[in-house]
Amino acid sequence: MTVATKERKLTIARAMAEAIAQEMRIDEKVFVMGEDVGPLGGVFGNTRGLHEEFGPQRIRDTPISETAFMGAAVGAASDGMRPIVELMFVDFFGVCFDAIYNLMAKNIYFSGGETPVPVVLMTSTGGGYSDGGQHSQCLHATFAHLPGMKVVAPSNAYDAKGLMTAAIRDNNPVIFMFHKALQGMGWLGTEKDAIVHVPEEAYEVPIGKAAIVRAGSDVTIVGITSGVHHGLKAARKLAERGISAEVVDLRSLVPLDRDTVLASVRKTGRLIVVDEDYHSYGMSAEIISSVAEQGVTLKAPPQRVAYPDIPIPFTPVMEQWALPSPEKIIAAFEKMQKMETR
Repeated sequence: MTVATKERKLTIARAMAEAIAQEMRIDEKVFVMGEDVGPLGGVFGNTRGLHEEFGPQRIRDTPISETAFMGAAVGAASDGMRPIVELMFVDFFGVCFDAIYNLMAKNIYFSGGETPVPVVLMTSTGGGYSDGGQHSQCLHATFAHLPGMKVVAPSNAYDAKGLMTAAIRDNNPVIFMFHKALQGMGWLGTEKDAIVHVPEEAYEVPIGKAAIVRAGSDVTIVGITSGVHHGLKAARKLAERGISAEVVDLRSLVPLDRDTVLASVRKTGRLIVVDEDYHSYGMSAEIISSVAEQGVTLKAPPQRVAYPDIPIPFTPVMEQWALPSPEKIIAAFEKMQKMETR
């Protein structure tokens, strides 16, 4: 007899908090630190309910000094603890980059593998709220470019819980990049497709394995976080024209699942990469070059839909003009069609 599983839909914020709580219950070495992670529950909801259950010793509100608490996290991890640190906005990385890259990312290598540094650095990405250039970047490529750290970025609540669990259990430093628009926080708006069924029990989503979130045969759309949802919306609109789009959610940037991308592009012969990070020198270029290096035959030149190489505007009209969108993906596909017929 098959027992039906009751659907339990969670937001990404609640899925992250649940994963953290479950790991804290089974491992006393896991603790959380950062700005407003305590009674407030995190500005983006990632630590809601944790302070009440685990108290101020394990859910530690810090002063506004990213340099101090990132350095403390590296030291604690090197001494056997498993800290989870929230860098409220990824844009703030500049003031603590020495601790992130010269310490957190390199100390395992420097010690010949003798000193693991199991830090999870969770940080918000993304714009669209007129927060200006200091609070609106994605910077996926900045962290993915630097060896020594794993980098994950979920697009839905199921993956968020599984990737957070995997990140906490990993002995390597992991950058966990979550997009504000997908958190399910009311004041940020809600992306309904990000709120999905999440099992109550603990589970892992493998770090470094992409997912085919929509099968198709005419064009491959590769994205991460918000780019996945733009790709899905574009795919639905293209389907009305009889065009079958396959959407690939990378889920992880390091390790990068090139095999899944290559298999999809070999099938469709067309490639569009979507990323809210900057256009040049980014994830989109890495995906396209990976396909080119393998000699995959394309029916049209690949396209990328990314943020222009400009500081992010504060003015709403200008910011919305710059952001990726389903319409820009469709325009990229139409451009490919024109180039095919030449």
